Amino acid sequence: MQGIKAFEKLTIMDDYMLGVVMRDEKNLKPLLESILDIRIEKIEFIESQKPAKEGYLSKGIRLDLYVLDESEQIYNTEVQTSDKKNLPKRMRYYQSVIDINILAPGVDYKKLKKSFVIFICNYDPFGKGRYLYRFENLCIDDPDLSFEDESVKVVLNTKGFVGVMRTELKEIVDYFDRGIVTSGYTGQLDEAVRTIKSTEERRHEYMVMMIREMEIREEGREEERANTEREKKRADKAEIELQKVKAELEALKRELNIT
Repeated sequence: MQGIKAFEKLTIMDDYMLGVVMRDEKNLKPLLESILDIRIEKIEFIESQKPAKEGYLSKGIRLDLYVLDESEQIYNTEVQTSDKKNLPKRMRYYQSVIDINILAPGVDYKKLKKSFVIFICNYDPFGKGRYLYRFENLCIDDPDLSFEDESVKVVLNTKGFVGVMRTELKEIVDYFDRGIVTSGYTGQLDEAVRTIKSTEERRHEYMVMMIREMEIREEGREEERANTEREKKRADKAEIELQKVKAELEALKRELNIT
C-alpha cells in the first residue's frame, strides 16, 4: 500500500518493530542499561492513562516503551529516522506528556519522578559528530548550578564518531544502524525481529496500526484545511469591514473638505 513501508522491510529502527521487540523486558532492559551506562534491577511497563482514542495521545504520540524501574525512575525510548528539524521540541513535548501521565490533579509537584526521554536517531540531529548527546537543565549564569527538575534527555546518534563508545553500546549501534549482529544481545534482538516478521498476526496488527495512523494524519490535515478556510472567511470579512470604514472616512473628509 502506498505510503506504508512493507512489513518484510521493517528493521529495529522502525517504530512498530522497536515497540514490539522491546515489549520484552529481556530486550529493553539491556538497551537502557547500555545507553545510560547504569544497572537496572527490573523494569515495569506502565499502562498510562491516554486521553485520546485508541491509545493515541494528541499529536499522534504513543508511549509504547514507557517503563518504571525499581527506583521509580521513568524511561521512554523512541526511534527517529527522519530529520524534521524539530527533535528538541519533540522531546520537550514527550517530556510534558510523561509528566501529565505521572501527576494526578491536585498532587504535589514533588511527586514527579526522575525521567529519561531517549531518542535513537540514524542521523546526527546536532551536527557535532557525537554518538551520545545528554541534556539536563543547568543555570546559564552558573553552569555548576543544576535546575534539579530530574528531567534527562538523551539522544543516541547511530552515525556518531566523537567520544569513547563502550563495546556493548558499539555493538548495539552497529545493529540499529546496519543490522550487523556482533554479540549475543544483538543476536537476540535479530532473532526477535525475524520471529515477528514470520507472524501473520503481527503483520495484520502492523497494517491496522499504519492505516489508523494515516487516518489520523488525514484527519489532522482536514482540520487544518477547515481552520484555514475559517481564517480566510474571517480575514475576508475583516477586509470588507476595513474597506467600509475607509469609505466612510473618505466621505467624512469630503464633507469636511479635508484632504
